[in-house]
Amino acid sequence: MKAMILAAGRGERMMPLTAHTPKPMLLVKGKPLIQHHIENLALAGIKEFVINHAWCGDKIIQYLGDGSSLGVNITYSDESNGALETAGGIIKALPLLVNMAKPLADNNETFLVVNGDVFCSVDLTKLPSLNEKEQACLWLTKNPEHNPSGDFRLIDGYIENKLASLPHDITLTFSGIALYKACFFSSCQPDEKHLALGPLLKQSAEQRLLKGIVLNEPWVDVGTPERLANVNL
Repeated sequence: MKAMILAAGRGERMMPLTAHTPKPMLLVKGKPLIQHHIENLALAGIKEFVINHAWCGDKIIQYLGDGSSLGVNITYSDESNGALETAGGIIKALPLLVNMAKPLADNNETFLVVNGDVFCSVDLTKLPSLNEKEQACLWLTKNPEHNPSGDFRLIDGYIENKLASLPHDITLTFSGIALYKACFFSSCQPDEKHLALGPLLKQSAEQRLLKGIVLNEPWVDVGTPERLANVNL
């Protein structure tokens, strides 16, 4: 099992803290946010990592190197010519994550993806299994103040798109942590790099292809200086 950490974002809302530093390198509890992810995943037995980078990506590489200092192996997906959208970044990195010898539509290899700008020590020691139809499993969390209407509903273990008429207390927010089969991305063209993940998730939710798990652990989207300060209290 490999894990990809998404670390190529510009971090505009974090300015001026990200003027010369990539957001995943900001310190949380005394160490870079991205290091928390690597250490937590390593505790779950995951040792192979792919990290995409763009803005000030050299600082991520300089700090983490090949990952040996943390007992893992890190490969990098370079987006320094222009950061891609979330799904585009994953598509570009697919050859580093799975065996691409077989057609993508038939490729059931799985890998984890974690947003580099969230903070959560989720227990990933027992990953969910996906049946033949299921293409991904998303970890969901209670709606934070900055996303009160949520992203999805969770019904009988499957993710469904929210309805505008639903009260907010029965919707949940995507945590940025997910387990994907490679075939989840088979509808995308190999050169379709500037592609957001949200529309793909909504399309799959309509077809009931997504499992969902509710996080029990505290979760923070470290997206603004104020949230970073709060998580460091």
